[in-house]
Amino acid sequence: MPATHEVTNQPPPLEDYDVVGADAALVEAVEREGAAWAIDDLHALGRVAGSPEAIGWGFDANRFPPELRTHDRFGHRIDEVAYHPAYHELMQVAVSHGLHGAPWAVDRPGGHVARAAGFMAWSQVEAGHGCPISMTYSVVPALRTAPGLAAEWEPRLVARAYDPRDVAGGEKPGVLAGMGMTEKQGGSDVRANTTRAERVAGDGDDGAWVLTGHKWFCSAPMSDVFLMLAQAPGGLTCFLVPRWLSDGGRNSGLRIVRLKDKLGNRSNASSEVELDGALAWMVGEEARGVRTIIDMVAHTRLDCVLGASATMRQATAQALHHAAHRSAFGSTLVDQPLMRVVLADLAVESEAATVTAMRLARAFDEAARGDEDADALRRIATAVAKYWTCKRLPTHVGEALECLGGNGYVEESIMPRLFRESPLNGIWEGSGNVICLDVLRAMARQPVALEAFLAEIDAARGADPRLDDAVARVRRELEDPAGIESRARRVVEAMALALQGSLLVRFGHPAVADAFCASRLTGEEGLAFGTLPPGLDLGTIIDRAQPKVG
Repeated sequence: MPATHEVTNQPPPLEDYDVVGADAALVEAVEREGAAWAIDDLHALGRVAGSPEAIGWGFDANRFPPELRTHDRFGHRIDEVAYHPAYHELMQVAVSHGLHGAPWAVDRPGGHVARAAGFMAWSQVEAGHGCPISMTYSVVPALRTAPGLAAEWEPRLVARAYDPRDVAGGEKPGVLAGMGMTEKQGGSDVRANTTRAERVAGDGDDGAWVLTGHKWFCSAPMSDVFLMLAQAPGGLTCFLVPRWLSDGGRNSGLRIVRLKDKLGNRSNASSEVELDGALAWMVGEEARGVRTIIDMVAHTRLDCVLGASATMRQATAQALHHAAHRSAFGSTLVDQPLMRVVLADLAVESEAATVTAMRLARAFDEAARGDEDADALRRIATAVAKYWTCKRLPTHVGEALECLGGNGYVEESIMPRLFRESPLNGIWEGSGNVICLDVLRAMARQPVALEAFLAEIDAARGADPRLDDAVARVRRELEDPAGIESRARRVVEAMALALQGSLLVRFGHPAVADAFCASRLTGEEGLAFGTLPPGLDLGTIIDRAQPKVG
């Protein structure tokens, strides 16, 4: 080949590394938050996540998105979604590592923390398949309000056996769960749902119902069982809807209308479904549908924080890896002063998200074991963290993409996929306004939740005057009820920054904590990434976040 075709000054692919071991903030959080016992298994998963084969699965699952087949070649209705084999490989790893249900299968301290770390590591390979994994994890608390249904379904929901066959759930060693809550006329306002539920005549108090209506978003429609909301005679109620019935026949009243053509998350088959006499069984009490799914929503919101933090970490790792191997204008990018500020700023944001996500996971662990203070904290801190982490993510990924220049804008890199994925978690389980209003409602209805949150951010009192001032600003915002709904985003943002600052000051690396407080809590920060003030230990921050390969 002519000399002009020699490839020089290009970074090697970021692969053949341990995604967990390369993330110091994540490893420290696993040990600190009570899951040190899981670290060997997490490193094993991290090595799979960093392998060229698994990274290839992520690309293929998005390059060849799922396809809906409503009928077979003979004209029989089948409502089947076909996935590329790579999607099944991703699912197999996730299920075999218990990311869909391990904390429910074994009651062990730190179970939710270990699962959270695994979810963060594996989501960096590909985020779309995480949807059915997350939903399966999240439905178990709601399902336990119906002991009979839980006894039937939970053992298979938590089993580490992925079975993609389109057959009755009773024939599978392991099953997956989906959800169908929102409708086109209501969206997040589920009380506006029009799908109706009618009891099957003569079937008794614990018998079947039939649902008639539609669901605007039903993700992962090949799941074996779904939780759905419908209007029973007494009011909005939660129901379990299986795809197949116990007699081996299809639940023929559940029909897939179409798959959504989405901005990102393309490996995941989000769908619209019609319900035309679909058989269902009540979960929880009649007219208490929202109450029944509250804990389910809390767990999916935790996964929104975990997913956003995972994307943030992968974007940071890609930017750092590129900058360490690419030279321009006479020096390596990572050694250029302005680029160092950008990279360090990205790393600070990523570590703040990781520390917060893992602290939330510990609160879920402690709440599951009866700790009322932890339960109160998670109810408000999860929403606060979801709002802010998801709001920061698109800007963060966009800045990381820019670090790669034109190389980051082509599909052969992972960056376009990360960018398309970045708005999702901010929308799923409540967009920004919904989350902020939920925080206000939680503070008003459950003062103990606000007390727990304030205790958490007060735990670092006196350690950094900038943080002390930020906490004082939060208290002033909360003490002024005038127009608080219109100020809700400002209030929740201040709460999130104080929470992240408190956690970093107590548990993060001192250089990262100093940079966070200097750039996020003083009121003097710039509006773009890469505007850190002078005098910070950028080298330590960059070295700490740099993914180590080989």
